[in-house]
Amino acid sequence: MSQGIAERARLLREQINHHNYRYYVLDNPEIPDAEYDRLYRELEALEAAHPQLVTPDSPTRRVGGKPLESFAPVAHRVPMLSIHTETDIEASGALNFDARVRRELKLKDSDPPIEYACELKFDGLAINLRYEQGVLALAATRGDGETGEDVTQNVRTIRCIPLRLDTPSPPPVLEVRGEVFIPRPDFERYNEKQRESGGTPLVNPRNGAAGSIRQLDPAIAAQRPLSFYAYGIGETAGWETPASHSGLLDALRELGLPVSGERAVVQGPQGLAAFHDDIGRRRDSLPFDIDGVVYKVNSLALQAKLGFVSREPRWAVAHKFPPEEELTVVEAIEVQVGRTGALTPVARLKPVFVGGVTVSNATLHNQDEIDRLDVREGDSVVVRRAGDVIPEVVAVVKDRRPQPEPARFQILQRYPACPVCGSHVMRQPGEAAIRCSGGLYCPAQRKQALLHFASRRAMDIEGLGEKLVDQLVDLGLVRTPAELYKLGVAKVANLERMAEKSAANLLAAIEKSKRTTLARFIFALGIRNVGETTAKDLARHFGSLDALLAADADTLMQVPDVGPVVAESIAQFFAEPHNREVVEQLRAGGVSWPETAPQRKPLGALAGKTFVLTGTLPNMTRDEAKDRIEAAGGKVAGSVSKKTDYLVAGAEAGSKLLKAQELGIAILDEEALLGLLRPEAQGKLDF
Repeated sequence: MSQGIAERARLLREQINHHNYRYYVLDNPEIPDAEYDRLYRELEALEAAHPQLVTPDSPTRRVGGKPLESFAPVAHRVPMLSIHTETDIEASGALNFDARVRRELKLKDSDPPIEYACELKFDGLAINLRYEQGVLALAATRGDGETGEDVTQNVRTIRCIPLRLDTPSPPPVLEVRGEVFIPRPDFERYNEKQRESGGTPLVNPRNGAAGSIRQLDPAIAAQRPLSFYAYGIGETAGWETPASHSGLLDALRELGLPVSGERAVVQGPQGLAAFHDDIGRRRDSLPFDIDGVVYKVNSLALQAKLGFVSREPRWAVAHKFPPEEELTVVEAIEVQVGRTGALTPVARLKPVFVGGVTVSNATLHNQDEIDRLDVREGDSVVVRRAGDVIPEVVAVVKDRRPQPEPARFQILQRYPACPVCGSHVMRQPGEAAIRCSGGLYCPAQRKQALLHFASRRAMDIEGLGEKLVDQLVDLGLVRTPAELYKLGVAKVANLERMAEKSAANLLAAIEKSKRTTLARFIFALGIRNVGETTAKDLARHFGSLDALLAADADTLMQVPDVGPVVAESIAQFFAEPHNREVVEQLRAGGVSWPETAPQRKPLGALAGKTFVLTGTLPNMTRDEAKDRIEAAGGKVAGSVSKKTDYLVAGAEAGSKLLKAQELGIAILDEEALLGLLRPEAQGKLDF
């Protein structure tokens, strides 16, 4: 083996470690993933051809290793002690700590305030990293503080933890202490992949982090999105310790170790309380879970003077936030019907104080989530509430389940009809939600149905916005879209912020909307899975509403681009008597459109062609361009794919233009689009 090969391997290790630090610690990569992968594969190949090149700190040693039979015990040279927890969640927790420190130091009121280092109390697993001559030699859990477990193989898989410290003259021994955790976005992505692949999702980030580190198979730990922040040291030898805790953290960061940026140096109790309040306000927006903040006397000399009591340092305290998870009991499971008709199961709980409030209800999301959790009435469950997020059940404590076991909860069995309006409920293939089919009639969907009905691309009732719809529904003046056409000036003028003139304008807009097109009317009904394009296809294919009403699912699937799911949505909607009744009331109220002969094949020069619009056109809005393309038989999609025939690009076109160029799709400007439209643009019906 030549000296050049060994030097190349050394250089590759150095480059890969550098890019790992940029990516995982600084979140500021310098090279694309493909280039990183190329460097990594080159090092793998060199080490495979020359095993003598492999070093303990090689990046290729992070993943793999044989499964362990058990974890070996590790005695901590410097005990990993816990710190006192201040349970008072108000500012007095900071005041109490400062008062104790000043008392121990025998300070007078006239003495200057104490300087403190403030940081976060991460909700993960405490770990001790032992570096010898700058190389990671051992990683151990806290255990009982005196003895932990050797988890080196698993910790080596965490890419933000350096296998070698970034210093030309490493100390003989440096033990770094910190927390292993899973960031929230990574936790969600991991669980989503697990569900898609049929795997088992993690219960929460904290359990996921602890369970991953205590896996006997390091290959499993390598698959988990673990991260790490350093917050202290253990045993050291040959290392000049900084004079302050904040300086210590800065020094660890200089060595290539990840240290949280959410920290501060403050003066006195007011500074502590301000840090606590600031983090408390931002707690739910942080990318990781915390359960409090930690205050430490910043001066290491003062820390030594303060010492310990009952195996806890006098110079530090954890100031907790209200817990975000608690244990309680599901007393019943019911459903709520949302604005879109979805039946959302809700757990009625034995009241419990969590996240700073008393919680008695928690969402169960849908039937799939009920099945995944296997939650049943009477179960003891873990409930989570973070900030303003709706409380949710995250786990079931099955060993506390009542005996005999309660029956599994099935929404469709318990609620075969909508609990609000009595309409049929359904669950379409591929959808998680179970929905009420009484869209035009159901009181729970009333406001949403009216807003959609009046929207510009539907019946285009100018002036009928959300605030006005709220009043009309809340006062009982309108229950269905048909009742809009029965309103009088007197009723509307009495509404808040309305007068006779504005009431007359609204009624004029309602009257104008009576003359519409069949496509707009179909779209206005708010049928699930029926957008503007499908509504136009249905109007073109059937020509009349009566023909559409008479169509079954098989007949509906003869319409271009109408598949089984859309056909079933339409059939179910018109099968509901309440919906048919509202449709007939609308027709009786004067809503009409020109009916035409059915057109079984799309007509026009652009028939069968799919367009995507992006950017700003000089003379047409996107809606106008869309209407003209569809009038000529073309389709307008929202995203670029291999099925796209043309991209129409205006000013400030973005990522869609780049993707179209990558796929070799024809790109048109407005003038080129008009050229395609001219032969067929005149005299076409406005479907």
